Amino acid sequence: MVRNAAGPGLAVPVAVYLEVTPRRAFASAADWPGWCRSGKDEAGALESLAAFGPRYAAVAAGAHVAFKPVPASDFKVAERLPGSATTDFGAPGAIASADAKPLPRAEADRIEALLRACWEVFDAVLAAAPAELRKGPRGGGRDRDKIAQHVIDAEGAYAAKIGVRLKPPKPDDRKGVAEWRDALVAGLRSQPEESAGGSKRWPARYAARRLAWHAVDHAWEIEDRAP
Repeated sequence: MVRNAAGPGLAVPVAVYLEVTPRRAFASAADWPGWCRSGKDEAGALESLAAFGPRYAAVAAGAHVAFKPVPASDFKVAERLPGSATTDFGAPGAIASADAKPLPRAEADRIEALLRACWEVFDAVLAAAPAELRKGPRGGGRDRDKIAQHVIDAEGAYAAKIGVRLKPPKPDDRKGVAEWRDALVAGLRSQPEESAGGSKRWPARYAARRLAWHAVDHAWEIEDRAP
């Protein structure tokens, strides 16, 4: 349960992590789980991140955290990270050095609030969407229910990285999904302070960023592909 969702609002410049390969770059707002976008290069990723600021505002509002979209000129690259096949595939896969820092309770509360708000945005978009979504130019793209299943399946893979050993629920099992998310949050909050380095566990900050990004990325995909 979130103890204190408010926390600090958006400070300018906004700290951003950049992970880069020759094919793709990912920009992730360090303090805003879920606010991550990719581009063909660093500049494109930062511009895309700025462009999605107004959409991310719904997440911050749901978490009751002050937020105002900013232009790309208000971003400050806090760390550049080498990308990987995960980056090229389309997911933010690099763990920043700052992710291993101790997580004070107030910051953990804020991160939890934003992650849960990302899930709430996803749920709302899913509930409003038609079963069949517009296909891409080559006829590709999952429909609504397959996206819902994909998000749960991916979370099942992420769960082991934070010490959660439960079986993921069916997407339409509302009680099961709520309990599943509670378990994921508990896994994030119970992590040791030092979980980077040689550990196979994801640091809480990175795990929350990955979980939040995956939920809102597919929420925004559904919105963009709804007839």
